[in-house]
Parts: sequence; structure tokens; C-alpha cells
Amino acid sequence: MTAFSFVTLPGIETEELIWLQELTKGYSEENKQRFLTVYQSRRKDPQTILICSLIGLLGPAGVQRFLLNQIAMGVIYFITLGFCFVGTIIDAVNYRKMTWQFNKKEALTCVALLGF
Repeated sequence: MTAFSFVTLPGIETEELIWLQELTKGYSEENKQRFLTVYQSRRKDPQTILICSLIGLLGPAGVQRFLLNQIAMGVIYFITLGFCFVGTIIDAVNYRKMTWQFNKKEALTCVALLGF
């Protein structure tokens, strides 16, 4: 597995790519492949979060929060119409940061799951 294997992840940005390469620097090729397989199944695409945030402006608000496993915030967004659409707009602007924080946490979880 080459360093370019992480590039195949949809919507990956430079910061995430560099972080993943550093995280898996000392791993064997087999362990990197196992990590990539598990991480790919748990990772969220930033574009999906953006689309769900925009859906909140027209339909049910908070879908993006449910996708990011923020269930309580998702319920609050749903009940308050995304804090009267202000929270939904803020989420649409900050979708990359929210997704990056979720994906970083999931990468660390994958490392712990695989026991590396």
C-alpha cells in the first residue's frame, strides 16, 4: 500500500491526508491496509455533511448532526428548526471542520480497535 492509498478516500483534504500518513507511519503494509479498510467504513465524506446541512434549510434540520453521532444536538436542531435556521447555516459554513473532527476521532478509534 502506498501513501497514495489515502487519496482514494472521497473528499479527503491535505490536512487529513498528512495526519493519516503520520498516524500510520510505523505500520506494516498489512496493518495499513487493515486500518484503511476499517477507517473507510467509519469515515464521513465532507460533501455529504454539507448536503445534509443544506437539506436542513428546506426540510428536517439536524440530519448532519445525526450523521456525526451528535444525537442530542440533532434532536435539538430538529425541534428548534436548526435554532431558527441560524445553527443550520453555521453548520453549512463549518461543515469541513465538523467532518474533520469526527473523522479524526474515528481514526483514533480505528487504531484502538485494531490494537496498533
